[in-house]
This record gives sequence, structure tokens and C-alpha cells, in this order.
Amino acid sequence: MGTEIDRLLTVDEALHAIRERAAHLKPRPCVLAEALGCVLAEDVTADLDLPPFDKALVDGYAVRASDLVAGECRLAVGEEIVAGRTPTRALAPGEAAAIMTGAPLPPDADAVIMVEKTRRDGADVLLEGGLVRPGQNRLLRGREMRAGDVVLRKGEPLNAPKLGLLASVGRAKVLVFPRPRVAIVPTGDELVEPDVVPGPGQIRNSNAVMLQALTGATGAEVRTFPIAPDEPAGLRSLLERGLNFDVLTITGGVSAGNRDLVPEALASLGVTRVFHKVRVKPGKPLWFGVGPPRGDAPGALVFGLPGNPVSGIVGFLLFVRPALLALASQRAESLPLMSRRRLARAFVHSSDRPTYFPARLSAESAAAEAAIEPLDWAGSADLRTVAQADGFAVFAAGDRHYQAGEVVEFLHLG
Repeated sequence: MGTEIDRLLTVDEALHAIRERAAHLKPRPCVLAEALGCVLAEDVTADLDLPPFDKALVDGYAVRASDLVAGECRLAVGEEIVAGRTPTRALAPGEAAAIMTGAPLPPDADAVIMVEKTRRDGADVLLEGGLVRPGQNRLLRGREMRAGDVVLRKGEPLNAPKLGLLASVGRAKVLVFPRPRVAIVPTGDELVEPDVVPGPGQIRNSNAVMLQALTGATGAEVRTFPIAPDEPAGLRSLLERGLNFDVLTITGGVSAGNRDLVPEALASLGVTRVFHKVRVKPGKPLWFGVGPPRGDAPGALVFGLPGNPVSGIVGFLLFVRPALLALASQRAESLPLMSRRRLARAFVHSSDRPTYFPARLSAESAAAEAAIEPLDWAGSADLRTVAQADGFAVFAAGDRHYQAGEVVEFLHLG
């Protein structure tokens, strides 16, 4: 798709333009302690059979099943085998070996009797509980994997069990698609930090902390910069630093006012605009471009989000979040996170653009699928209402009276 600068894109067109430019980041080695949530960038094979020997699954006595008959049976107790120690010999006829969970079985032993089903009598052990089957309470060598088996494949996201599996095959480091590095630059002379009492015409900077939380929830590494002024030199300096990251997210300064200086500053830094404005409410002024190459790495993806907080949330969920997950090679088939839900009540909607309206999930009963209830929303500056929402009901452009029970799209916050 070529650069789209002369018309209002649909949400799908804007997403397509972004995904075309959100190539996977270059894989890099990562220690296991830092790899949780990353996507594997290589196939991983087992270096050994696992388990590397026939091992006991319970504490008890290793035996030959052929030595035992139904009912009570007496065997002499030979050596004791603890975890981490190997047996020194095979079992003699009519002999058992005391064994701990995880320890290797002696040669010829083919079953383990649980200690709870035994009784010691001097140097002997009395086995109770009926017939013993070959293979009982025994895990065969290589049952989990054989040396050379592919145990994890490229493209798999790494969770805790998979990290444990990597450790079990000797991988202290693994090749992954790294987490994107994201810079957040809030802009505007009207902003003050949250711990400052606003003066006349000022508001607290809620956008930065909100976007930092949303970004961090994707697994990305995020850094928030100081508030950039509505002044070309200071703004340009902070944006230039942000372009060293994989993604630069800017809040404010992308509308059509005289003080909206961000697009001009980005152009002076070599950022190529892809599109400006999307056919969506709230969030129409969204700006997207690509920075100049960073050595052998592609240029940063640059998102200019409107300054109104709800516009910023919608813009992030629709466009920034899918880009971050694509960079990290996360599966994108479910992005943005949408579902189809019925309306809990009737709703009248009128707009020239598709509208993402704050709504909460409300199940009528424990067995019912949660329906969506639009909230009493005052517009794109009304963050308090969104704080009570579970996401956004999607209403098509135009005038329409929706009936209770009608099904609409729902954009989830989480």
C-alpha cells in the first residue's frame, strides 16, 4: 500500500498500512529468566534422553514383577537407592531395593511398590496389596523425549512450563524475537505532572501513565519521556531521542490547530508520514509514520495519538497494540481483541463515523454469556466513565435505534 495522506482511512485500511510496516524484530539470544512471554525464534531439540534412565515415580521398593505372587510376599532388601545415586548392581532373585522418587531403577527391576503398601520385617520387606504389574510406578528412559527430538518449535510463545522444558534440555539461553522498545512522549504546554496542582488552563498528564500501563501489558519495554513543550526546538529534541526506539508513541499535537507542531517536527527528523486521520470516533486525528533507518535496523514506527485520553486509549487498542505484538512476532489473528456481544438494553446512536462507545459486561446469570451495557459517556475527555468500562461497543456510522439483544462488535480493554 502506498502512502495514504489525502483521505480518511477506514480502521481496516489503517491497520493494513501499519501491519505492512511492522516487521518482526531481529531475533537475539535471551537468558531464560528474561524470556517469559517472548516468541521463540528457533527450533529447540533435546540434547539427552529424558528421563536418562528408568526411574521410580514413587518412594518404595524396586522389584521384579516375576518374583511376586498374589497376596503377601517377602523379599530381602538389598541396597538403598536415593535420588542422585545410581544402583551398583542388578537385583538378586527374591530381592528388592529400597528406592526414592526420581532415583534410577536397578538393572532387571521392572516395577516399584509404593512404600504405603509394604511393611518392614528386619532385613526383609513384606509386600501387600495383590499382583504387581510390570511397569508399575516406573517411567521408562526416553519416555518424555529422545535426544534429537524437537521439543519446541519456532514461533511458540514462551510460558513458565516451556521455560522449564528449555532448562531441562540444557538451554540457559534461547533465540527469541525480542520485546519492542517503546518511547512515550507526552506533549503540550497545558500539561503538568500528576503530583502538581494545575494552574489556570492546565490539566494533569494522565495519558502518559495510562499508555505506559497499556504498553507494558503487551510485554513491551517502555520508557516515558518528560512532557514536551509546544515549542519547536524542545519538541524536536525529545522526538529525536524517541526515534531511537522501535516504536515512538506521542500524545497530543497531531490535530489541526496552530500549536499542533508534532507532524512538522517529525518531518524535519526524516519521518515519513503514512497516513493522518482515520474514520473513527473517538480518535480521528491519529497520525502514523515511519522513522529513518537506525543503522541495520528499520526505522521506528511512529504513532501520534490525540490528546484526549479516551481517543488515546481507542487509538492504542486499535492500532498501537497490534503493531507491538506484530514486532514481537506474537500471533496477530485475534488483534485487535474483539468479540461479538448482544446489547443488554436498547441504544440510540447517531454519528458520521464508526464509534467506539464505552461499555461494561453484565451477565444476567452465572450461566449467561455476558451482554454489553453502554455507559453514560460524556465524550473523548471523559476518562472517569471509561474507568468503569470493560471495553467499547462498536456502533456503525449513521443514525440507528439498536434494540436490546442485537449483536454488535465489542473491543476489549484487556
